[in-house]
Amino acid sequence: DFPLKLSENLFSYTLLMCSLCFGYIFTFVTLREWVAVESDSIQPRLRPEITRMMELVAKRLSALGATVKMINMNFPQILDGQSIPLPPFILAELGNDIQKATVCFYGHVDVQPAKKEDGWKTDPYILTEKDGQFQEKSSMPVNFKFIIEGMEEAGSLGLEELIKEENESFFSNVDYVVISDNLWLSNTKPALTYGTRGNACFSVEVECCEKDLHSGTFGGIIHEPMTDLVALLDSLVNSSGHILIPGIYEDVASLTEEEKKLYEPIEFDLEEYKNAIGVKRFLYDTKEEILLHLWRYPSLSLHGIEGAFHGPGIKTVVPAKVIGKFSIRQVPHMNISKVEQQVISYLEEVFSKRNSPNKLKVTMPIGALPWVADVNDTQYKAARRSIKRVFGEDPDLIRDGSTIPVARMFQNITRKSVMMLPIGAADDGEHSQNEKISRYNYIQGTKLFASFFLEISNLHG
Repeated sequence: DFPLKLSENLFSYTLLMCSLCFGYIFTFVTLREWVAVESDSIQPRLRPEITRMMELVAKRLSALGATVKMINMNFPQILDGQSIPLPPFILAELGNDIQKATVCFYGHVDVQPAKKEDGWKTDPYILTEKDGQFQEKSSMPVNFKFIIEGMEEAGSLGLEELIKEENESFFSNVDYVVISDNLWLSNTKPALTYGTRGNACFSVEVECCEKDLHSGTFGGIIHEPMTDLVALLDSLVNSSGHILIPGIYEDVASLTEEEKKLYEPIEFDLEEYKNAIGVKRFLYDTKEEILLHLWRYPSLSLHGIEGAFHGPGIKTVVPAKVIGKFSIRQVPHMNISKVEQQVISYLEEVFSKRNSPNKLKVTMPIGALPWVADVNDTQYKAARRSIKRVFGEDPDLIRDGSTIPVARMFQNITRKSVMMLPIGAADDGEHSQNEKISRYNYIQGTKLFASFFLEISNLHG
């Protein structure tokens, strides 16, 4: 296994996969160089590192023979009242044979924050490898396009605007969009992803006064905002995981018999999954129920309270203002605007019954839509054949409980076929300490993409 600090997308191995068809020898030296860049998009002070990462990508694509454009969007990020420029986007093209299909790869090269003191066994910005390089192959069976960004972990700022601007030009002759930004469900069995949940993130602010108060002086005579907030958060979901907001389930797409059959052959060991994350039991007892509630039913999660004391020991203060944060993972065919109104109306009703004089404000700062693809689409057929050829077995057809907004974004704007083709195993630990990819998945992944290019060229009409 290789410890990596790369984002779950691991765009660098997408280029490695493509190099099999490009006829270039691509060593792990490039991967080591890329991993060493601290391209953390969450921290503004590291913005120059993201720009450096984009320049490395542009240089590599150019070396492969691609035509590369670095595009700066007039779309600054506003943080703490300051305007911070976004790093450039990359649009690249390799091959323009009108007789061939054109496959567009989306990738991002920014990462989540990572430090060794967070619990990593090795420095997250140092890759160690042993041996290995890739052999040259035949000419490209398809045309390639690349759209690369450096701000995915911070919300893909400016990406939607870029896709819209380039829809009639760069994307005009694209046939298929491929994203490799998630993992298998199993550690050993390959998978194809055809759906992700959306995400509506909410902020619940309760304010009592202008400054924090001493609990000895004021405790017992005021309506404390933390008490109000805890009551509000407790009203959202019950101990069985059922969301208590009225009407939240009424637009959820019905489970069809055809879809239900997709769950039967999926390889999923409940005990192994439970042990891997260190919990004693799940809310549900069967594989099908677990996967249905993970992928295609909505869920509500509480994430934290801002304004509360988080240091060691006890600080006997009554916070003047506290902000609770939670999210609802959405599924087809939920309407995000309707969900927003349902949440606001419900929390305002719960709050009114408390007869509190405090001020309540509920907002939805983030609203990302779910995405579902047709598993009988041409490129899904090509990917299934390729997985069978490389791994010797049919893939699991899975959804992802998390949210990958770019899939829906590409699908809605370009109206092209979008597919998610993961090559990472379930235990790769995305966004966690000691994130990695195994050598086996790394090598087989290159073969999978090379095979996919051939299959899509054969099936493309």
